[in-house]
Amino acid sequence: MNSEVDLLVSHFSVTCAIYKRQASLNYHKAWNKMTEESNNNESTSTEKLLIDNPSDFQFHAAYLTYSDTYDKTANPENKKQLNQNIRALQQNQIDYSTFYRNISQYRTEDGSEHTHGRTLIKTQKKREWRRKTQKHERIERHKR
Repeated sequence: MNSEVDLLVSHFSVTCAIYKRQASLNYHKAWNKMTEESNNNESTSTEKLLIDNPSDFQFHAAYLTYSDTYDKTANPENKKQLNQNIRALQQNQIDYSTFYRNISQYRTEDGSEHTHGRTLIKTQKKREWRRKTQKHERIERHKR
């Protein structure tokens, strides 16, 4: 009786090992086929990459810039270049300054945004603000 049980257990374990090996081989074949297809598709595809990493602030900011630029660009060749730049940045093949330099030509492609130079921010000291406010209030008081 024990020998039959032992025989069944050993047969079962051998069968399981064969199925596991076959499943593993099928998995590896499917994985290789899928990666080959994705490599072929990556070279011809111009879909937006979804590789954002919100925990890394610099990369997140670069990805948002890439995303906005990608959405505004209509040329598939430009989209492909943008994809290559963000992928190279993600893989640390280029640094952030190189990334922004590379995509700057695509960012200015849209004619609606003209950012020539810096934005002027007008500031004043608190004392100056108080004096102007008091003067304005005084003028308003005497107008009544």
